[in-house]
Amino acid sequence: MPTVKVRNIQNEEVGEVELSDVVFGAPLNQGLIHAAVRNFMANARQGTSATKTRGDVSGAGRKLWKQKGTGRARIASLRSPLWKGGGNVHGPQPRDWSYNMPKKMRQGALRSALSERVREGNVFVVEGWDLDKPKTKDFSQSLGKLGLAGKTLIVDSLDNENLMLSARNLRHTKVVNSFGLNIYDLLYHDQLVLSREAATELEQLLGNAKGETSPETQEAA
Repeated sequence: MPTVKVRNIQNEEVGEVELSDVVFGAPLNQGLIHAAVRNFMANARQGTSATKTRGDVSGAGRKLWKQKGTGRARIASLRSPLWKGGGNVHGPQPRDWSYNMPKKMRQGALRSALSERVREGNVFVVEGWDLDKPKTKDFSQSLGKLGLAGKTLIVDSLDNENLMLSARNLRHTKVVNSFGLNIYDLLYHDQLVLSREAATELEQLLGNAKGETSPETQEAA
């Protein structure tokens, strides 16, 4: 099992935690991670881009001149795509880009990405973000003490209101809970910080792979 040191926000070591092999020791699967990222980005698309067809642009619907006898090309409507200001042909129209990806594949991609972060040494476990008040300066100082620079993803309870309010003004720091962790944020941020409770929740959420036993089953054994 991967072992990670547990520190407080003063960067003092307060113990160690053993992480699940199934969740934090899975092999790297680049194809699965790529598929999960594509699915996440497709589901996030608004799909609202649109162009006007000949039925949407303004203009008279009458025939500009008679069909034959003028020596000019035949024309039906001023709104034809052949004319300036006419409608657009085969342009983008509003559509839904989202598609479903099997839950087991999404969970497998998260396990693979989490495990790779552990192998890189970019997973940190903290005892808890106990901030006295919601102040960005205090939170930024605690990041500095922990040696966290650059893009950082923090997984903790959303009930920690002081942490949520303190982190929202920092450009390269994001706070989510265990249920809100997604593959895009996990890859975008260079460092992952977990609270003890978040690490346990992730093992329960993602530890349902074949052959994995739940913590309750292990305790009963």
